[in-house]
Amino acid sequence: MIPVMEREVLLRAEGLYRWYGERCAVAGLDLELARGDVLGLLGPNGAGKTTTLHMLTGNLAPSAGRVTVAGHDLLDAPRAAKAAIGYLPEQPPLYRELTVGEYLRYCARLNGIARARVGEAVRRAMARCGLEGMERRLIGNLSKGYQQRVGIAQAIIHVPPVVILDEPTVGLDPIQIREIRELVRELGRDHAVILSTHILPEVQMVCSRVEIIHRGRIVWSAAMDALERELAAGALLVRLARPPAPEALAGIPGVEAVEPLGEGRFRLRHAAGASPAEAVAEAAVRGGWGLLELTPERRSLEQVFVELTTAEEPGARREAA
Repeated sequence: MIPVMEREVLLRAEGLYRWYGERCAVAGLDLELARGDVLGLLGPNGAGKTTTLHMLTGNLAPSAGRVTVAGHDLLDAPRAAKAAIGYLPEQPPLYRELTVGEYLRYCARLNGIARARVGEAVRRAMARCGLEGMERRLIGNLSKGYQQRVGIAQAIIHVPPVVILDEPTVGLDPIQIREIRELVRELGRDHAVILSTHILPEVQMVCSRVEIIHRGRIVWSAAMDALERELAAGALLVRLARPPAPEALAGIPGVEAVEPLGEGRFRLRHAAGASPAEAVAEAAVRGGWGLLELTPERRSLEQVFVELTTAEEPGARREAA
């Protein structure tokens, strides 16, 4: 991570709202992205991710709030702000009847690159995206993985400070997914990147920060190292042949909460780095409870995601320490 004093903030959203009639799709969303950040934006279908991305890229005006990109207000100076963004939507905007070179040259001119510099820009983008030697290939004849690479190449051809990728690995095979992940990591060294995805392990492998959106609000925000600490903080899974009342388990030193799971099984929650396993084992022997299982449980990002996005009402934005 870049030290706080040296963070160059490239994208900032403040109090974004978007209403569709009486339905609020995005409610009071704040977001900040600096050079070197790779932000994983997660959320279930209908959570407001796509609406958020459309507002951040200037494709949809917010009902309220402000977006600045590389110091340019997206509403007051839309051309300068949009020029600082590279965007790959979920469906890449490809022309299948063009060759890779023809398409990227077209995209370079659309992004205002001078004619004399178009060839250089195309070669650079193709090299970064692993497309060397494919300039004359028809896009329609490429595999989906290579089409995704072309889509990313068009997003970065003008070397924007901010790159936004919406589901860049959807529909790819495992080898293609690994290659796109490596490309996203490489982009994160020089750009500020937002990665919107449904693939949770992908976020842990690639991103430096995670935000979960639910019903239009950010309900979780954490740097990856803080997330790892949160996931490690956990619980013990206990199975007892002759289980006592939950109150007896709750009284064991170090146990913060008891969750009955049925058939003599319990989840005992405890503070990070303070496992009460030994105290639980001693209590089980003293009480004659018949200890059959005592194992640490490590939470997954999927569990955190499900807990936060299946609540009846989303809570306030939660920051992991």
